[in-house]
Amino acid sequence: MAPAPQWFTRRRRPATARSVLAGEAAAEAARKTSQEVPEVEEAPEEPEFPVVGDEAAAAFFDLDNTVMQGAALFHFGRGLYKRHFFHKRDLARFAWQQVYFRLAGSENPEHMADVRNSALSIVQGHRVAELMSIGEEIYDEYMAERVWPGTRALAQAHLDAGQKVWLVTAAPVETATIIARRLGLTGALGTVAESVGGVYTGKLVGEPLHGPAKAEAVRALAAAEGLDLSHCAAYSDSSNDIPMLSLVGHPYAINPDSRLRKHAHENGWRLRDYRTGRKAVKIGIPAAAGVGALAGGAAAAVALQRRRR
Repeated sequence: MAPAPQWFTRRRRPATARSVLAGEAAAEAARKTSQEVPEVEEAPEEPEFPVVGDEAAAAFFDLDNTVMQGAALFHFGRGLYKRHFFHKRDLARFAWQQVYFRLAGSENPEHMADVRNSALSIVQGHRVAELMSIGEEIYDEYMAERVWPGTRALAQAHLDAGQKVWLVTAAPVETATIIARRLGLTGALGTVAESVGGVYTGKLVGEPLHGPAKAEAVRALAAAEGLDLSHCAAYSDSSNDIPMLSLVGHPYAINPDSRLRKHAHENGWRLRDYRTGRKAVKIGIPAAAGVGALAGGAAAAVALQRRRR
């Protein structure tokens, strides 16, 4: 092969002291950076909650509009109507009560009294065992699909942590117990209807488990179970449950009415709204609590009534 022309031959430039210094500095810097582990600023860890193995802790969940979309009594009423326990005019009243409940977004005491009286008049004279059996069927027909997936995930997180989970509701204790059992919860605190010889009399034992009565029920159960309320959590949608929420160390506002939302913001309570997909205001709600779907219980009842006409 012929040698390259002289004009094509590159001339080697002699290394100057400055170029040698630059090369050595670059090599040394490369060695240092390859050996160094970059420091990453870590975000402060959130405290674990629920705390696994904390035997002094438990969780208390309101039912209507917290665990379940709409009012349990309304869904129960639909099931009883299907079984000819009452007439169309009563179904219309139940439908209106449900519409009011959903539009108002809170539990008005007078409205709740109307619902209570309607339910008591319907079950009067029926056997407790009969209503319990029917309640199981009604749960599958109307209630199971209306449980908020997000709230159920919250309850499951407590169960997985080894804690007891209780429903606390103004609904009849029999209905609440069925729902708690079907969800795998520990049990339920609910309104007790009087029965004699296993037959409903149409009266209550005391008054509905509502507002301050819920707080007293939680306090009594905590004392009996040896719980530390500062370790416990409570969940509700209603400002009527502020007394119960204020009892515990971990109060949560779930699908809150306007007054509870304001109270939660002012007091730094955790908040989750499954109706709109709003994110939690405070960190610490388990990630499994996804956004639930909104169901139209009242619309379904009205449609059912129209089809039967």
